[in-house]
Formats: sequence, C-alpha cells, structure tokens
Amino acid sequence: MKICQLCAVDFTLKRLIIPLVDAQLNQGHFVKSVCSFGGHLDDLKRKGYKIEVIPIERNLSPVKGLVSIWRLFLFFRRESFDVVHVHTPVAAFLARIAAFFARVPLVVYTAHGFYFHDEMPALKRLIFISAEIAMRPLTDLLFTQSQEDAVNAASLKIMNKKRIFYIGNGVDTKRFNPAVKYNIEDLNLPKDKVVIGMVSRLVQEKGIVEFLDAAKKLALDYSHVYFLLVGSRLPSDYDSSVDSAIQDAETVLGNRLILAGEREDIPGLLASMDIFCLPSWREGMPRSIIEAMMMELPVVATNIRGSREEVVEGETGFLVPVKNVNRLHEKLEYLVNNPEIRKRIGRSGRSRAMRLYDEDVVINRQLELISKYTIND
Repeated sequence: MKICQLCAVDFTLKRLIIPLVDAQLNQGHFVKSVCSFGGHLDDLKRKGYKIEVIPIERNLSPVKGLVSIWRLFLFFRRESFDVVHVHTPVAAFLARIAAFFARVPLVVYTAHGFYFHDEMPALKRLIFISAEIAMRPLTDLLFTQSQEDAVNAASLKIMNKKRIFYIGNGVDTKRFNPAVKYNIEDLNLPKDKVVIGMVSRLVQEKGIVEFLDAAKKLALDYSHVYFLLVGSRLPSDYDSSVDSAIQDAETVLGNRLILAGEREDIPGLLASMDIFCLPSWREGMPRSIIEAMMMELPVVATNIRGSREEVVEGETGFLVPVKNVNRLHEKLEYLVNNPEIRKRIGRSGRSRAMRLYDEDVVINRQLELISKYTIND
C-alpha cells in the first residue's frame, strides 16, 4: 500500500506518529509523511523518512487554509495514495477536503483529542462540533485515543458508530522502564530531595501557571521540595503568556526551580522525579501521564478528558478541578508528606500502564483496521 501520514507540525510527527510509520514500513508499505517546516525535519530526513513539507497553520486562516488545501490536493493527485491518515484538528480538516477531491480511496482520521471540550464557551464548542460533523462524509474511519471521544463522536453523530474505533494511546514499554539506571547530571538534580515534575509545552492551557503557583505555596513550608519543568514552546505556539509567570517563579524559588527545556531523555528525567503533575485545561489522551505511570510515578492531574481515563483516583494518582491551585497544592502536599503512598501509587500506575497503554498494542490495532478496510473497500 501507498500511505500518507499527515499532521500540522514536525513535533507531532516525531513524537507521536513515527512509531506507526515504522510499523507500516516494516510491513512493506510505502509511507510518506506531510507536515509544516520545523526544526525536527532534518533529523527525520537523515534517518531516511520520506517527508513532504506543506505549510499547515495550526490556527485556521481562510486564505492560508485554501492554499494548504490546494497544495495538498495537488500532492495527493500526484502521489495516488491508497490511504491518507490525518492527525491534529486543523490539518485533519484541510487534508480531508483535499483528499476527497483527489479521490483518495481510504481516509482515516485519528482524533488525538477533539478540539471542543467541556470548558469551552457554548457557541465556540458548537462551531467546532459542527465542523467535525461536516467532515463526516469525507471520512472513512475515525480512530479515537480516548474512550470519551469515541462516545462523543457517536452521540454527536460526528461519525457512523460502525466506523468509530477506540484505539487508545501508548508508549514504548522498553524505553520507559523504571528498572533501568539513568544518569542525569547536567541539571544538578538533588538526590536527597523530593522532586515534583511536569513535562509539557510551555503554554497556558497546559496549566503551567497553576503548577508554578502551587510550587510557590509548597516552597514556603517545604525547603526540601524541588520543581522540574521539562518542555518548550513550538514555533507555532503563539501563547507567550506564561513567560512572566516563569520569571516570577524563578525569583521566588531560585535554584529549586529547574527549567530543563526540550529534551530527548524523558525516561531519565522522569526517573529523577518523585511526583508527576499535569494540571492541563484540556487534553486528548495525554502521553506524558502514561510515560510517568510507566516510570512508577504518582500523578496529580486535572479532572478532564483523557487524564481522568488514565488516572484512577487514589490508586494511580489524584484528580483536581481545572485552574484550582488550592486543590492542586493540597494533593501535591499530601504526596510530599507520604513517601510510602507515593511508592504504592507509583507501582499501581505502572501496572495499569503496562496493561492498557502498550504502544505496540495501539499500533497493531491501527494496522489491522487499515488493512481490513482497504481490503473490504
């Protein structure tokens, strides 16, 4: 088969889609990926991946959107793909229009997390739901990473129930292994302290401000607690509102706040933590929580789609309301004061992650479904 994997940015391609590309290549398929230009492309191309660079804005602009549709249409016509598999909301919207006019035989859409969510204003939410419904005739299969999205897709008639498939999300169980001894020296992480960490893009909706506010409150009473923030902003992230919050936290926390930036050695960094935190405003099915659970970390996250599917209250972590710094502080403080409970919860998280979130299982589900529907259709 000739397959196209498409998303808006190269970060998504590298972090989320390449394992699926590898599996399809191993099956003997021709796979070409599409995304906008970014800093990860040279590395991916050096490794031999076939990539077409077509600008796709993450924030939809009518003029730029039409240009992207036209370029994608020409690309699809030229390549004659058997399957176009689209990811991320705006890229998926534009590419499905182009694929329809290019008469691509099978169009697959993976919803890593529908753009609409519970906290969104009603009118805005209705607009995004309507956009998803409008794409129904242009979509052959809908894969969802969260069970909640699968239920919503059916109840809101975004897709025919028979063409909605919950595939889940997963990580490499061999890479995220707490039994491995990691050596992270460049960050000068203390070995006899409690480290609370977060791995995410540095944007407001990830709950960065709430994390830092809770950190400042904890720091007043616990001099042995340190805070590790791993991540950066993508070039397509226009939100710089967290910069002042980070600067303020640096002033208050000093060397107890460690800003690691974007890193490749995530398993080692997680191994350096004692507690993982993700107070996002919205998520799809957050991979960072799964990675933390694989590394036997207790998790404190917000009670939102995806996170509440991964975190079992009191068993693998705790869920707190969105934007509620006091509750976030309360649960983090509880874990700081109870090392044995941290260990018990961490072990439970690892067990749950191994059972439900194995990347190989998630990939195989997709391979089987795509193979089935290319044969049947």
